[in-house]
Amino acid sequence: MKSKIKYNEEPMGDLKVVKDFLPPPDKLVLKEDNVKVTISLKKSSITFFKEHAKAQNTSYQRMIREVVDWYASHYKKSA
Repeated sequence: MKSKIKYNEEPMGDLKVVKDFLPPPDKLVLKEDNVKVTISLKKSSITFFKEHAKAQNTSYQRMIREVVDWYASHYKKSA
């Protein structure tokens, strides 16, 4: 059930200005150290990731990196 908000010109009470407390954008992204590696993968795997990355408007390398990270974190917890 949606009710329409009715605005009026009544006083809002005591207000105070709050100093900007949000961090700058570069502090919002937590970066981990990356290591560059060379890996040989099947052509069919790369084609799969490239097709899906294009559909999602992202990088296929980023998708592969995420899969490897998820795999590692899953087995890290159960070890």
